[in-house]
Amino acid sequence: MKTELVKVETPKDCNTILLTSHFIKTVEDLHNALVNEVSEIKFGLAFCEASGTCLIRKTGTEQELVDAAVGEAQKLGCGHSVIIFLRGTWPIQVMKAIKSVEEVCTVHCATANSLEVIVAESEQGRGILGVIDGSKPKGIETDKDIRERKELLRKLGYKL
Repeated sequence: MKTELVKVETPKDCNTILLTSHFIKTVEDLHNALVNEVSEIKFGLAFCEASGTCLIRKTGTEQELVDAAVGEAQKLGCGHSVIIFLRGTWPIQVMKAIKSVEEVCTVHCATANSLEVIVAESEQGRGILGVIDGSKPKGIETDKDIRERKELLRKLGYKL
C-alpha cells in the first residue's frame, strides 16, 4: 500500500464538503437534499463510483462548480467519495440535510480552509484515510477572544 497527500483546489469563494457514501443513489439524493434546504443554492458535486462502470457521477446548479468537483474527484480517485463545492451557502446551512441522506457514511470535513486529503492506494483501489483541514493552532484563546467569539456568533444569528 502507498499513501499520497492530495491538495484540494477549492474554487474562489467556495466551501468544500468531503464525504464517503455507499451507493449510486447518493448523487440524486444529495442534489435533492441541497436544493430542498437552500432553494437558490449554488453547488457542484462529484461522486466516485466504486463498482460496476466506476464512473465519476456529477450534478449541481452551477457548471463551473460541477466541473471543479469532477476535477478534484479525478485527483482523489477514492471509491464512494463525494466532493461538494458550495458558493454563497455555508456548510452549517446544509449539514443536517446531508447527514440525513441514508447513503452518507462519513462526513470527513466541511470547510472554507485549505484542504489536503490523505489517500491510501492498494491493488484494489483508493480510499480516504483522513483530512488536513486548515492550519494548526497558534495559541489559546484569551478572555477577549472568548468575548469576540460569542459576539460574532450572536451577530451572525447562530446564538441568542
